Amino acid sequence: MISPSAALPRAARTTSEEGDGVIGAKDRPANLTGASDQDLVEWAKQGHEPSFRELVRRYERPVFSLLYRMVRDRALAEDLAQETFVKVLNGLASYRAEFKFSSWIFKIANNAAIDHLRKRDLDTLSIDGSPHATTPDEIAATALQLDGRGEDPLQEVEARELGSAIERAIGRLRPEYRACILLRHVEGHSYEEIARILDMPLGTVKTYIHRARNELRVHLQDRRE
Repeated sequence: MISPSAALPRAARTTSEEGDGVIGAKDRPANLTGASDQDLVEWAKQGHEPSFRELVRRYERPVFSLLYRMVRDRALAEDLAQETFVKVLNGLASYRAEFKFSSWIFKIANNAAIDHLRKRDLDTLSIDGSPHATTPDEIAATALQLDGRGEDPLQEVEARELGSAIERAIGRLRPEYRACILLRHVEGHSYEEIARILDMPLGTVKTYIHRARNELRVHLQDRRE
């Protein structure tokens, strides 16, 4: 998707290659997997390339998943994901550690998707989980949850038909409503987190989700009759 090494500014790469000359190197663990996002950001700001690479590793899949659901095009989602990480790299200095890094990066990704959706009419999204999900648990975690449990083949068919109808209905929502619904019901973010990600007042987020649900009920009315 993105090469952290290629993306890092030359000065940062040079500092990183010099290794222990980076400020804070003595406090940096050899294994970065246990480091906090905030620490990784600080080290990446100082030019430590492995720290930025670890951030990419952590968020590459969820960022792509969100973008794929928004634009429903794998190649486009990959391009937007790369654009997102380039913006993350260039904007690290503006990140404020008191906020969750995940909210900050999802905000950048979501803005990239919404900017594109405003220019192009896309009408579907995946309900089957992230295409990068590799285990049943990951598929379940990233799939749009339906009420049907599919206890027998007929119920499974009915649930699939309902899923397709929901997929089309969400695709008809305006981009801002679609983003709120996906962040709330697919990604599982709280209203407060969605407000930070979308840079909206909390009341606006609640209003958008309420209106989106009402629109979905209208679009799915025939399924309830």
